[in-house]
Amino acid sequence: MILFVEYPKCSTCQKAKKWLVENQVEFEERHIVEDNPSKEELKAWYEKSGLPLKRFFNTSGNIYKEMSLKDKLPSMSEDEQLALLATDGMLVKRPLVVGDGFVLTGFKEAEWKEKLL
Repeated sequence: MILFVEYPKCSTCQKAKKWLVENQVEFEERHIVEDNPSKEELKAWYEKSGLPLKRFFNTSGNIYKEMSLKDKLPSMSEDEQLALLATDGMLVKRPLVVGDGFVLTGFKEAEWKEKLL
């Protein structure tokens, strides 16, 4: 069973969820704003993913832009970035899929096929 972390109003999340259902992938849903991932969860997912930490930020989101994070992130420590991500689900890239031994950020169908089917 995979964990599907989403913001239900997000069109990419809706598309990804539809893809999961159509491909009969079992998943547990988690609303990213009502149940924001903790700093510890984010750290574990980041380490498991092998991705740069920046890939966990919703770089097209309003909060990211309002906080000028594009300019601030490079000078922040990993610990500071994880703590910041844990403050607001809208800062986190979505959807997030957490599976056994992998983590996917965003919805890239080819990547999802490879890991989930």
